[in-house]
Amino acid sequence: MVAKVLALIIFLVMFLLIVTEKIERQYVTLGCGAIMLIVVFGICMRSPQAILNTLNFHSIFTPDFWHATAEGGEATTGINWSTIIFIAGMMIMVEGMGKAGFFRWLCLKLAKMVNYKPVPIFVVFMLMAAFLSMFIDSITVILFLAAVTVELCQLLKCNPIPMILSEVFCANLGGSATMCGDPPNIIIGTSLHYAFIDFLTNTGVIAGISLIAAVIYFYLCFHKELSKSTGAKPEHYPDPSEAITDKKLFGLSIAIFAVAVVLLITHANTGLTVAFIGVFVAVLTLIVHHSDIPDLLKKVDYKTLLFFIGLFVVVGGLEQTGVLVLIADGISYICGSNAKLVIAVILWISAVASAFVDNIPFAATMLPVIQTLSKLQGIDLSILAWTLSMGTDIGGSATPIGASANVVGISVASREGYPIGWGKYCKYCAPATIMVVLISMVCIYVRYF
Repeated sequence: MVAKVLALIIFLVMFLLIVTEKIERQYVTLGCGAIMLIVVFGICMRSPQAILNTLNFHSIFTPDFWHATAEGGEATTGINWSTIIFIAGMMIMVEGMGKAGFFRWLCLKLAKMVNYKPVPIFVVFMLMAAFLSMFIDSITVILFLAAVTVELCQLLKCNPIPMILSEVFCANLGGSATMCGDPPNIIIGTSLHYAFIDFLTNTGVIAGISLIAAVIYFYLCFHKELSKSTGAKPEHYPDPSEAITDKKLFGLSIAIFAVAVVLLITHANTGLTVAFIGVFVAVLTLIVHHSDIPDLLKKVDYKTLLFFIGLFVVVGGLEQTGVLVLIADGISYICGSNAKLVIAVILWISAVASAFVDNIPFAATMLPVIQTLSKLQGIDLSILAWTLSMGTDIGGSATPIGASANVVGISVASREGYPIGWGKYCKYCAPATIMVVLISMVCIYVRYF
């Protein structure tokens, strides 16, 4: 009992410190993780095995870590090294694509295709944000997209805020469609051994339906304001080719991205794990950008990777001590045998929580909970997984602090002289979030019940 109480206290302190942002979040999770290992596992439980299981170093050296030989399997307790390695590899690939000018070129190319007209750009950029976020971290997508949006809007003499708000929302929505689109999905996918196609045919369908609704919603909100643009003379429009710094590097970067997409789509058939894919595309990128290797490695977000490691240790402590089983029992008791109620509770709790706290620790915490609920209630685990995915991925769109992409988009806009406050953000994005959560719930009920 002492171990349970201490593990829960450590987790709550960690969550509080992450939310308050007084201390950098990687220090918070690593510090709480160290206390969990020493105090809970070492002193209270006196279990070296619990420490080894949570650190999970041995999994890296097993053949199944790099090439899966069996279907399915339960989530591994502790640090999910597959998630860590995959994210690191994709970070390197994305940095290489950015250095080659891919993102800026794509934005300008699409703008040129619609003759630099504000309303068509508005719609096309929403769709592009959603599509790119299916394969690339939404933070990176918004970082480049918001910067180009501000540049184009200044040229076209229109307010960039409507575009940035809609792009942020659609980027978060697009990330829910695939296994690699958003960190919670990566955690769910690698832990439960779901393939890229599993997400695409389940959360992807929900995201696709929701995207249509979101585009219509934001169009109705902003098209009149954007239509007032006076525009600029055609000779002042930027040429997409200006974004390409090196044609050879540009072509090779696109090829590597294509390889990554193909490997992710087919990894259920090939047996290649996401850890292998992450390492493979990273190595290819470093070979192509061999003269910039130090710079690419320097730009990897090591703070986020360390944050993940500490987080997995703390959540592993909750699992090892049985706290997560108690939470699952509580939800099961409240919902009884009503599977639809279980779905609704998980979806809305995930969405509301993710609007105010980091969805990554929430998803990592809830993952073992839904596994236990599946056993207790006899509900298909995959249905609970898709529910958790949609709730955590979409809920973050409701507030300016709910997702990292939101923070990045607002920061870019503010830096350029277009501040976006809580009131303006929530006025448009909170109703859109509620709309998408409702759509998700209906889709889950119709398809799986």
